[in-house]
Amino acid sequence: MSGVGKKVVDVAFKAGRTIDWDGMAKLMVSDEARKEFSTLRRAFDEVNTQLQTKFSQEPEPIDWEYYRKGIGSRLVDMYKQAYDEVKIPQYVDNVTPQYKPKFDALLQLVELKEAEQMSLKESERLEKEIADVQELKKKLSTMTADEYFAKHPELKKKFDDEIRNDYWGY
Repeated sequence: MSGVGKKVVDVAFKAGRTIDWDGMAKLMVSDEARKEFSTLRRAFDEVNTQLQTKFSQEPEPIDWEYYRKGIGSRLVDMYKQAYDEVKIPQYVDNVTPQYKPKFDALLQLVELKEAEQMSLKESERLEKEIADVQELKKKLSTMTADEYFAKHPELKKKFDDEIRNDYWGY
């Protein structure tokens, strides 16, 4: 296999290992999107398998001497010359440089969307916690123990257990 062909196979193999299929699958919200995604993954796996098996193997060298003995050297030399003159064009990848920046931009956009969603959830949680703390701060001077324990039943249970077990903190 030519150097460029081997490089294409290696890049495809590495790409298959670095794709976060599970992470991308979590982003699919509809059943139709999940079906399309699984079809894409299956097709990618099939192509990757073909690249790994068919195109990664070097062809066996031709034993010209064997054929010279059986057929004759003049005819074999003609075929050998024709075989040596065959030039297999090397693959020049013009597509990847064109689409790689777009793909990278889309990946970055997905990561930013995920970070934005996580940030919004965390902001909501913190705002709620701040509101609870401010409400508690306002009521703290006039709040009774029963009111506090009504909001925090786990603390009431803990204190009741300590009293019942005669544990007074020392």
